[in-house]
Amino acid sequence: MDINLKGKVAVVTGGGGVLGSSIAKSLVENGVRVVILDIRQEQIDSKLAQLSPLGEVIGLVCNVLDKESLENACQQVLSTWGSVDILVNAAGGNLPGATLTEEQTIFDMKIEDFNRVTDLNLNGTVYPCLVFGKAMSEKGEGNIINIASMACYSAITRVPGYSVAKNGVVIFTQWLAMEMAIKFGEKIRVNALAPGFFIGDQNRNILINPDGSYTDRSHKVMARTPMKRFGDIKELNGLVHFLCSEHASFITGTIIPVDGGFSSFSGV
Repeated sequence: MDINLKGKVAVVTGGGGVLGSSIAKSLVENGVRVVILDIRQEQIDSKLAQLSPLGEVIGLVCNVLDKESLENACQQVLSTWGSVDILVNAAGGNLPGATLTEEQTIFDMKIEDFNRVTDLNLNGTVYPCLVFGKAMSEKGEGNIINIASMACYSAITRVPGYSVAKNGVVIFTQWLAMEMAIKFGEKIRVNALAPGFFIGDQNRNILINPDGSYTDRSHKVMARTPMKRFGDIKELNGLVHFLCSEHASFITGTIIPVDGGFSSFSGV
């Protein structure tokens, strides 16, 4: 199956992070013109240095929780390349104050961090969809990829804020897919990935001990993962390419797990 996305324009929020930069790199390597959005100029500069030799890529400082900032970025993209064909909402993450230790209960959680985590992960997905989705609606074509979580399939201990926000992303993805198809045509599709357990900056400390060995939490994850390993962040890229291609022309409103079987395994 040949997937040809060459010449399309993709906007990747959180493009300076581990997940966003991996997806951005895979798109650039496949001939897509990529716009990296990140709130941190230093992260943008670092990723541009890596990706510019591979293809067409620009970076813009943008706050996904500021609609005016997003609208300015959208106008710059349209002025530069004339369209927005793909939006990947990779901005997100967790905070220590919203992640409980094994000894803590929900009543020990810092409500300020809970609010920040839910705001970033939910509204940080909704707002870009509103801004860049509007640009797609005006031409009647486009693909939006959101990022859900294993926390959307069953309750996962210690991450209440992240879990609440990602479940919000799921229903918003399904709702927006319906809205776009009914009111703006079948060529605007909205889907989400639900990554399994990948070791990144936000979860490294609770999955890996200082000596490099697995924590108790990691062993619990392995016990529920039929493939008996963590994922490689690159293993998300192929699904992004597929969902943005004509091969997925009848797929919208889906939440697709990439998890080594975690979400389907009862543990027995």
